[in-house]
Amino acid sequence: MHPALFLRHYVHEQIAHSHEHAQLVFGLSGCLDFEVSGKGCQVLTRSMAIVPPGMHHICESAQGSQCLVLDIPSEGWLCERLGKHADASRRLLERPKRLLLDTAQSQLVNWLAASPITDEVIAQQGAALLLASLSQGSSAPRQRLPMSVIDAHIDQHCAHPLQVADLARLCGLSAARFHTRFLDESGQTPMDYVRLRRLQRGRDLLLGSQLSVGEIAARVGYGSQSAFTAALARQWGCTPRQLRRESRDNSRE
Repeated sequence: MHPALFLRHYVHEQIAHSHEHAQLVFGLSGCLDFEVSGKGCQVLTRSMAIVPPGMHHICESAQGSQCLVLDIPSEGWLCERLGKHADASRRLLERPKRLLLDTAQSQLVNWLAASPITDEVIAQQGAALLLASLSQGSSAPRQRLPMSVIDAHIDQHCAHPLQVADLARLCGLSAARFHTRFLDESGQTPMDYVRLRRLQRGRDLLLGSQLSVGEIAARVGYGSQSAFTAALARQWGCTPRQLRRESRDNSRE
């Protein structure tokens, strides 16, 4: 068996099956709900899921998801093509997991997705490059949390309640593990970070729009204008009216 690279568009119809070869699923766009042997995750842009040989897996995408899929060939191919990376690749494919891609890996995935991947040479070389890169990453220092993905999710859902578990799922981590990692990397708890980002968004809207304070409060997840005003005062020591007045005064100078 030769490696096979192909693009797949997932939809809301659930796919449930297993196959004898290992498979890698790389997110290009959208969100794919993925489960391998009862372990769930979400495959998003700049992330991937590993399906070991023979493991039952289920996937579906409520809003649609585009992915690059790599079917891994035989053991002999790994030894022939990957050389010193073969053992690390073998270990990588033993367990189901979700991984975050670094910038170089993401660029490689996007390049392959735009290439004629039905060409055998491109499929062979592309598969080898992807596996070698991922195998090196498995022994590299732990990747940092994908803050751009987390920020985008907070901004998109700013008007609605957010829980630590919502953000943890983006990273394929438990809520407890995510909380610990986030605190280690940012120096603040996830919910403190969400609160500050909401307030910063509210401050930007106060200074850059003519929306009422009540409308802005609703857009950044506060149940009332008074709650938003109090939070703003605690954070920056001024009210919405004072912020807008200072901005107008500065613009006249």
